Amino acid sequence: MMKENRIHNFNPGPAALPLPVLEEIRESFLNFRGSGMSITEVSHRSPWFDEVINDAVARTKRLLNLNDRFHVLFIQGGASMQFCMIPMNFLKEGQSADYVDTGTWSTKAIKEAQILGKTVNVPASSEDKNFSYIPKDISFDRDAAYVHITSNNTIKGTQWGSFPDTNGVPIISDMSSDIMSREFDASRFGLIYAGAQKNIGPAGVCMAIIREDMLEMIPDTVPSMLKYSTYASKNSLYNTPPCFAIYTVQLVLKWIEESVGGLKKMAEMNQKKADLLYGFIDSSDFYRGTAEPDSRSLMNITFRLPNEDMEKRFVQQALENDLGGLKGHRSVGGCRASIYNPTPLDAVEALVDFMKTFEKKG
Repeated sequence: MMKENRIHNFNPGPAALPLPVLEEIRESFLNFRGSGMSITEVSHRSPWFDEVINDAVARTKRLLNLNDRFHVLFIQGGASMQFCMIPMNFLKEGQSADYVDTGTWSTKAIKEAQILGKTVNVPASSEDKNFSYIPKDISFDRDAAYVHITSNNTIKGTQWGSFPDTNGVPIISDMSSDIMSREFDASRFGLIYAGAQKNIGPAGVCMAIIREDMLEMIPDTVPSMLKYSTYASKNSLYNTPPCFAIYTVQLVLKWIEESVGGLKKMAEMNQKKADLLYGFIDSSDFYRGTAEPDSRSLMNITFRLPNEDMEKRFVQQALENDLGGLKGHRSVGGCRASIYNPTPLDAVEALVDFMKTFEKKG
């Protein structure tokens, strides 16, 4: 049966999109900007799509305060394909890279580099406490080709509050689940990559932001479609890109910049949502947060109930009350509320009200 109204969407990805973005897509879907075609029909070589992708690049640079040393790329294959692209492009024979292991996604990135026969060092890991915290006071190799981190960990519910000092070694970060959620000094990063489907768009495209000096490191032996310089030299139009996904990203960036008012305002909104939910969890003897307080994510709030049977009932009854996507990742169980940029405060308020009611019923 089709629901008449939209639910409060706490899915971890694909995740909620801003309602104004969805409405604009609906209004223009059949006749995109007077072209007489849908955005899904417009040629990627057309002036209509040039405007879309160039605006998405420009808005990304403005929001992150990036200069012309940085290229904004749109690549298919998701963040997971970046796990192999990164060592293929930047880790030459005889070199090593430092990877900080904070859970599932960084673990997968390490594995992909090792499959390629690359030398990977892990100077810090939070595996000793089930990845419930972000390591501190890390000693990095000054000769490393790069340092790789995962800025936010969707499954474990942890996030880097501040980024590490790497002694000048380029930082590469998977920011799939917290890109555009706060202000930070993006100029410190050699490469930022983010699957769009959590915070800035739909599934189907990965944004990669690469500094010019990183492009100079890429060997000629890397296949064309796995080479960052291919995308940088062709404005991500070397082959047919996922046009609809990029269009949606452009609209989300427009929403952040023009409707929200930029990343400072976005961060304030995200902090308020997280404070409300964590505050309630901490005040309850019924719910228990799983991440250490000084490492908590503002994007993915992970928590447990007294037992797994209650967790199953919680997720089911929440959905019956129009609160969707609250089941924890299959690898860890429990519950998780993903409160990305588009998730409004009233959704979190509705969730807290339901949690209070569920706790009283026991």
